[in-house]
Amino acid sequence: MVYTRKNQRNLSSAERRAFVSAVLELKRTGVYDQFVRTHIAFYVSDGDAGLRVAHMAPSFLPWHRQFLLVFEQALQRVNPRVTLPYWDWTQDNSPASSLWAEDFMGGNGRRGDFQVMTGPFAYARGQWEISVNVTEGRFLARDVGRPSRPIRLPTPADVDRALADPVYDVAPWDSTSRTGFRNKIEGWTTASGEARFRNHNQVHRWVSGTMLGAAAVNDPLFWLHHAYVDSLWSRWQDAHPGSKRYLPEVPPPEGDPQHGRVASLRELMPPFDVTPASVLDHSGIYRYA
Repeated sequence: MVYTRKNQRNLSSAERRAFVSAVLELKRTGVYDQFVRTHIAFYVSDGDAGLRVAHMAPSFLPWHRQFLLVFEQALQRVNPRVTLPYWDWTQDNSPASSLWAEDFMGGNGRRGDFQVMTGPFAYARGQWEISVNVTEGRFLARDVGRPSRPIRLPTPADVDRALADPVYDVAPWDSTSRTGFRNKIEGWTTASGEARFRNHNQVHRWVSGTMLGAAAVNDPLFWLHHAYVDSLWSRWQDAHPGSKRYLPEVPPPEGDPQHGRVASLRELMPPFDVTPASVLDHSGIYRYA
């Protein structure tokens, strides 16, 4: 049966509680930290050697689609009624949003160390100690909007510019690709400073704190952010039915700098036993409201 992923603003109080409870149970049993380890292990930049599947590559979108689905299935083993909500950051772009409610994601970090002190994922509550990290930080941290170096959230116009590109991705299939929907929505540009970051990347930097870098999964907000990114990919697919739904279709040839470094349409995306081709259509599993 196809289930629905809802905008977080439309969740009932009971749905919010069920989602939070399931996340906390995965954390209590150690399952949640396995997802953190996976994201850290596969956060490979295009300046590093080896295969890139999670970031700075065409498979950014299908890899995270599968990552979200596996996480959602873990939640549903706790509570079969739970589905992933999404955060539309083009609309809910204020600290007053229901996203930051005491019974949901909690609020911003305090001054000084940016430790989140409210909500179910506050370290002080005793249920959310960060034990898998790339730093020694043990608590959830946020610095929303980064007042010391202000940054804004993407706007509907920013998203529309990405959605309007009819080509999924282009060579060199990395953070320097100048066109293509994938990199426009992932958000790498050739600009300098904060201007380099758009859309997906810009949101991570706007939340800041724990949401920066490979261990961003330690902030449960990660899942709502990426569910919205996945919904945008779904919208792009619907808007461009005549376009190639994933590129490259075949592996870059020997001698190409990206040979063996990116996954083509029918190549596996580790650690999952799926290819980009196998996750292009999610309509038989879930839909977005």
